[in-house]
Amino acid sequence: MHPVERIGRYRLERRLGTGAFGTVWLARDDDLDAPVAVKVLAENWAHRLDVRERFLSEARLLRKAGSPRVVQVHDIGELPDGRPYFVMEYADAGTLADLLAEGPLPVPEALRLTALAARAAHALHEAGIVHRDIKPSNVLLRTAPDGARRVLLADLGLAKSLAQASGLTLAAGSQGYRPPEQAAAGTGIDARADVYSLGAVGYELVTGTVPAEPGKVVPPERLRPAVDPDVARVLMRALEPDRERRWPTAEALALKLEGSASAGPAAGPRRLRVPGAGRPGRLVALAAGVAAVAAAGAALAVTLWPAASGAPSGVQVADATGRISVRVPAGWGRQLRDSGWDPRALGLPAGHEPGLAVADDLARWQDLASGADGVFVGLSERGDVTARVDAVDHSGCHYDGGRAYASGRWHGWIRAWSGCPGGGLLTEAALVPAGDAGQPQVYAQIRRRGGDDPTDRILGSLRVTPSRYG
Repeated sequence: MHPVERIGRYRLERRLGTGAFGTVWLARDDDLDAPVAVKVLAENWAHRLDVRERFLSEARLLRKAGSPRVVQVHDIGELPDGRPYFVMEYADAGTLADLLAEGPLPVPEALRLTALAARAAHALHEAGIVHRDIKPSNVLLRTAPDGARRVLLADLGLAKSLAQASGLTLAAGSQGYRPPEQAAAGTGIDARADVYSLGAVGYELVTGTVPAEPGKVVPPERLRPAVDPDVARVLMRALEPDRERRWPTAEALALKLEGSASAGPAAGPRRLRVPGAGRPGRLVALAAGVAAVAAAGAALAVTLWPAASGAPSGVQVADATGRISVRVPAGWGRQLRDSGWDPRALGLPAGHEPGLAVADDLARWQDLASGADGVFVGLSERGDVTARVDAVDHSGCHYDGGRAYASGRWHGWIRAWSGCPGGGLLTEAALVPAGDAGQPQVYAQIRRRGGDDPTDRILGSLRVTPSRYG
């Protein structure tokens, strides 16, 4: 950082994040010898009175909440250029979004954290405030003096008083976490809008993926088979499109989640047989928390089946929905993660789509600097996969160029890199169906340590079946 900068008595140390209307800094209150977070209105909005009022309203609502479960505001002021700022307690342990970066959490822990977030939302509701944008990045974690983690709700930039929210409201919230009544201008919302968002947060902590649009949410036990049916019912009730069928309050949801969390860990993973022919190969149990590109979901114990006699060599694998099937070299088929992906990882619209990752070592797959032989395949119903693949840049690798691809089933574009940090080779592919325009697009990533390039064989083996729900 350049020479020390100050805001009032607060000495800025580093930027924590930047949003649509402001920047949050980690700062030091030298008088109290304590870290704080300082939120400053962005310079480009300084002359918009409506934005300025919304910024100040957030500070007032945080102060009004007056709960230890909601980020506390300590001070408010104005810079010499007229921009307002306010000073909050600093959450030193990050956010729920940071925890999710490592994959889905153990189910009891996911339920416990969601319950704490629900109790924080209930504190807001008791103060007459509806949050309207509860999501993992707005749920902060702070280390308590005893070493435990406190859960704090933050970012009330979209919050309203319940009295205001009961009238006509504009669309608000983040896709995947907002209920249908918030997705468009409508007749008003109440505390049950936050109940939906809390259900989405719990769903993501359990499954590792953001729920699909309201009414089309895939039951969590299909993404993580070990999830207890009672846990699934609690989350799915929170995610009901009809708010009359949701949990009536955030406190009611918290009580149910706490009861489920205290009931003990979910049952062990089920064993799934991947479609194929021949006798079973060896059973492989994946460690929880393995990330494979953007594949989301729980670790599963999966039986891989080798090729039948006379079939091309390799291992045929399929995702949990049965929509994707692909054959990979036999040595690559040691570990499989088949529970889907979130296309936003590629810059496409967020959601949950079928996907799989198969590799010789999925623990190494997430690190480009580590050698791995494997394949990721994900479907996307929306957006332009080809444009997104064209925008990919793997720094540290040498770009070898792109080429067109065509087979009886697919047309597409392939880009290749070599000399990556781990000494490996990398291929990115965007595929569109050759005949049926109703079929989804496909994103594929192929990594290998070296040797023969199997890209065309792998893509040529790819089969995608129509959605049973579309």
